[in-house]
Amino acid sequence: MQSHEIDYEILGDDLQAVVITLDPQEACVAEAGAMMYMEDDLEMATQLSMKDGGGIFGRLFEAGKRMIAGESFFITMFANNGARRRRVAFAAPYPGHVVALDLREHNGPVICQKDAFLCAAYGTQVDIAFNRRLGAGFFGGEGFILQRLTGDGYAFLHAGGSVTRHELAPGETLRVDTGCIVGFETTIDYDIKFVGGVKTALFGGEGLFHAVLRGPGTAWLQTLPFSRLADRILACAPSRGGKQVGEGSVLGGVWRMMDGR
Repeated sequence: MQSHEIDYEILGDDLQAVVITLDPQEACVAEAGAMMYMEDDLEMATQLSMKDGGGIFGRLFEAGKRMIAGESFFITMFANNGARRRRVAFAAPYPGHVVALDLREHNGPVICQKDAFLCAAYGTQVDIAFNRRLGAGFFGGEGFILQRLTGDGYAFLHAGGSVTRHELAPGETLRVDTGCIVGFETTIDYDIKFVGGVKTALFGGEGLFHAVLRGPGTAWLQTLPFSRLADRILACAPSRGGKQVGEGSVLGGVWRMMDGR
């Protein structure tokens, strides 16, 4: 199925959103709950599958695979049924940047982390990709299940913090924290490697395993995985035993004691 041609604009610096402009009879799809706003003449519909046909059981199977890949059971479609161009905007649920992918430029599907998908041109397929290597499956941070984006139009991913793009030459390798991978082309070989000595593994603070990406191909990395941000927030939360550091004067601490914080 050929993807619809869409125009887009990415707004913001560190808390980004993507605005998609749809011509009459054009449509896009998005993860449920990602919509920020939409203009008149746009109709929103919830469906089980991005694929046409296949019957109810086929659609239920596609929805089940999305849940395994970290997405919601339903997918939301936005279609322009009016006579003028209209806009719809999507924003991610946590701070970061939007990565725009023109799938025609990447020699086939793009593999990405679970729950990275934000929205795409109608006709783009979001499927699951099983990691074939046992080590990468057990220790890769994302398990055996990754996402596969297939199509010939634009798709948009969300990543935590800032995003860096790396072009790997044939045989060139890049060792990466397993949580920092956003996505990579299918030409890249993905594996997991033990970090080294026992002391380094236990006390180095970087975990026991690194992901190894081997070229050729393109990879996208994020500077702040959401799991790392959540861990730091929980560690500093007073209700979890964390300490409030540098937050106001002595009187501020007195008031927090009085209101039970």
